[in-house]
This record gives sequence, structure tokens and C-alpha cells, in this order.
Amino acid sequence: MRFLLTSAGITNTSIHNALVDLLGKPIAESSALCIPTANHAQPGGAGHAWRFISGREPRTPMCELGWKSLGVLELTALPSIDDEVWVPMVQETDVLLVNGGDTLYLCYWMRQSGLAELLPSLRAVYVGLSAGSLVMTPKIGEDFVHWTPPTGGNETLGLVDFAMFPHLDNEMLPDFSMADAERWAAGMPVPAYAIDDQTAIKVVDGTVEVVSEGHWKLFAP
Repeated sequence: MRFLLTSAGITNTSIHNALVDLLGKPIAESSALCIPTANHAQPGGAGHAWRFISGREPRTPMCELGWKSLGVLELTALPSIDDEVWVPMVQETDVLLVNGGDTLYLCYWMRQSGLAELLPSLRAVYVGLSAGSLVMTPKIGEDFVHWTPPTGGNETLGLVDFAMFPHLDNEMLPDFSMADAERWAAGMPVPAYAIDDQTAIKVVDGTVEVVSEGHWKLFAP
């Protein structure tokens, strides 16, 4: 897959241009499926999910970008649905828009639904926002564990080979300073990126490119 892993969505022109480059065509000609599942395991999740789906999140723009078509892929529903109903839709879409929330809850339902197994074969661009990005990394670290999966641990899907610390120096999140990122990165066994809300990480065929109009830092393991 091709990945655009963001801290806060498509927040500036550079990230927008990176998305269009990955799509290979304008957003207005592209179909999208949005995944709100990670919202459900956090307080106020129903409202967050509705605002995400309805394009009412101007600080973290994803669904409001002017897609040709937009559908909702709710992962918790998929185990009760025949694959023939939803898999072709996912295979045909141009982009998956995966919202933030609880990373391990999202990871659990990606696996339970079968989407995790399907992801590497898709032609779609994967665009993550916060937890939607972190779920692609090998592990998230104890700092980001809230909902606990049945198997425990903080391992995630590992479809990219680096870790991520989002929302760097966000004034509304006092525990996301550079000092916090450095402490977190010390426990990561892989290269770790700390990125602010004006930064994204683009991955194509394993090649990593940082796209930023803000600030970021790469920590070696």
C-alpha cells in the first residue's frame, strides 16, 4: 500500500499535495471510505465519529476535502457481514480515511474484521489521522495504551517499520512535548518519528518521506 500517516489530517498545502500525488488524480475524482472505529473506545466517541463522518472537524480535515464519493466502513460491523458484501467495495475505493481515537481498539477491530489481512493487497491509498496512523506501526508504547486488548501488550500491525509520536507540542495536549517524545522514543525498538500537526509521513514501497510545514524529529533506536 501507499501510506500518508498524519498527526491531524490534511492540515496544509504540502500534505494536501502529497495526498493528490499518491492518488494520481484530483480529490474531486476520487472515491473514499472513512473508518471511524477508533472513536468508539474513547469518551464522547459517538460525537467524534459523527463529526468525522459528516466533515465537521476543521482542525483535522479528512472527510470534508471534496471527495467524488464518500462511504463509511465500520469495522465492528464487518464480522457479521459476508465478505462478498464489503470486500469488493474496499478493493475498488481510491482511499481509506482512518480517524483517530484509541489505537489498540482500532487494531483489534482491523484484525477481527479481516481488514488487516486485506490491507497489503489493496490499491487504495491509506490516510491515517493520529491513532489511524499509529496502528500501522509495529508498537505504540505504554504511553498510548488506554483500551487494553484481550492479549495485552501494545503491539500494532507493523505495516511500516517505524514508530510515531503525534501531536508534538500541541498546546492543548501538555503531555505531548518534545521532552515527552524523547522519553517515549527511548523505549522504542525501531526508528521513531515525533511529528506535529502540520507534518505527515508518506510511505511508498517502503520509502519514507517526511512532508512538513511544521516541525518533527527522528529518534534512532
